[in-house]
Amino acid sequence: MDASTINLLRNGSESEVEEILRKFNEQNAKTFTFSDLSDDLKEKIAESLLKHMTQKLSPRAQCLCLQTIRLFSREKTRLGSLVSDDTLAVLMRLAGLEHYSRQGEEESGITIQLGDSEVTIEAQKCLCNLIFNSAQAQAACSKNGCVEGIVQRLKTYKDPDLQFDIKFFDMRLLFLLTALCADTRPKIRFELHGFTYMIEVIDLIVREAESRSEGLTDQEVDLCSEILKILFNLTVTVDRNNLDEEEDAHMMRLVCVLRDLLLCTTASKDKREGILSHTVNLLINMPRDCYEELLAPMSEGEMGGFENKEVEYDGKNMEAIVILLNFLHDRMDRPTKSLKESLTPILHCLCETCRANRSIRKFCRAKVLPPLKDEVKHLPEEGNTLRNRLCKLLTSPILEVKELAADFLFVLCKESVQRMVKYTGYGNCAGLLANRGLLLGGQGQGDYSSDSEDSDTEDYSNLAENTPCFRVNPVTGRFEEDKAKPWEGMTDEQKEYEAMKLVNAMDKLNRAGIIQPSTLGEDGRPVPVSHILELMENQPNIPANQSDEEDE
Repeated sequence: MDASTINLLRNGSESEVEEILRKFNEQNAKTFTFSDLSDDLKEKIAESLLKHMTQKLSPRAQCLCLQTIRLFSREKTRLGSLVSDDTLAVLMRLAGLEHYSRQGEEESGITIQLGDSEVTIEAQKCLCNLIFNSAQAQAACSKNGCVEGIVQRLKTYKDPDLQFDIKFFDMRLLFLLTALCADTRPKIRFELHGFTYMIEVIDLIVREAESRSEGLTDQEVDLCSEILKILFNLTVTVDRNNLDEEEDAHMMRLVCVLRDLLLCTTASKDKREGILSHTVNLLINMPRDCYEELLAPMSEGEMGGFENKEVEYDGKNMEAIVILLNFLHDRMDRPTKSLKESLTPILHCLCETCRANRSIRKFCRAKVLPPLKDEVKHLPEEGNTLRNRLCKLLTSPILEVKELAADFLFVLCKESVQRMVKYTGYGNCAGLLANRGLLLGGQGQGDYSSDSEDSDTEDYSNLAENTPCFRVNPVTGRFEEDKAKPWEGMTDEQKEYEAMKLVNAMDKLNRAGIIQPSTLGEDGRPVPVSHILELMENQPNIPANQSDEEDE
């Protein structure tokens, strides 16, 4: 766009302006940096567009002006007057937000036709780009009534005439503001009560979807996903242990709505995973006493006529928990490169829910760690069950995944070392035990019920009785044949010779930096030694094997 074209853009008729902008927008539809335009030329174009938008133009001409601004707003630099207070105010008016933030007041300047939905949506897109790319726009929009306008319009979402795209980009704007401007979060939660309004919008969408056989439409899933992301931002810094009665009630209500959302079907399977992911992320932020809302009590009549007994436990409907476990199983099929992003949220969520709620923990244990039978003949990490796949993650190179998988299994074992070793093998869980100072055995610090019952099945118990030459190897967690001890038949001199060979080999590896020998400190954690012979000194007193603690 040269100087003469810009001059025509500034002073030409509406039809001439439309023709210039149409060609420019078509040519630059996929452009993200306008390196061919100097700062001065770009600024002149922006000023011309702002001038036209403050005049009475047809909706078509307004849309073309806004489309050009949207293209310019893709750049992270050289935004100039696009992020000025005047430009942002005009965009707010065109987006209809000033109408809602100042209801009842006389509007000055431009006259807004709220029926021009295309203009509204284009203005919203411009604001989204500017807020995303400019700290100046973020600061301005957090104080100029933009947030208030969005929350006010949120109250009208029941109106069937309000287009989906307007709702969607409202929520996208609010997500960006809550993500990038932390000071907007308490304003939305407490002053504007936006937290409650958004919960009720999700509830309204779910209730409408339940009345249809196909479930949530793709548009409804997209809108709910944006709202869930906002609710995550509003709760991520909340002190879950220090909520007043009203806040706790809101959290309870939210978890109840999230349960309904988990159970709601979607018209598209592709959209299902996305909304489950956002729901899981939000559940992590909830106070522990709210997880009870994920369960629904079942009457005797319901239990008697319930077709799928797999979701009933202790008189409660565990369907939401089944969905979370299935989601975990599905996520394990992801490529290794994306395991951290795909597995850490759901593992964290299950850890929190199981640690907080006894019924959820016992149900998950029945599904993930059922009583052992013939599978004890194989390594814990061999197979395709949830137990097998979680045990395999215990040696994952991805630290976060490894630690969360270990924590989840440890919680299911009520933080009992003996029980953890039984289901995973000492070798697989050694990292967790070392980190928690439990290499010598014992019990974690979790607060769990003391009632328990024997989990050994008849098949498991009979293995040792019927095959005296076999035993469960606690290191591998597998039923193996007893092997002859390599030192049997050796003289004391031979044993000493072999021991010194081992010491020398370990010392060589230690000096090469390949291994770091350690002994156990008083806290049960590994303490590095400077020389191999130190392993023979100050050995801790390992308690005699106690009778196996009864499992649940």
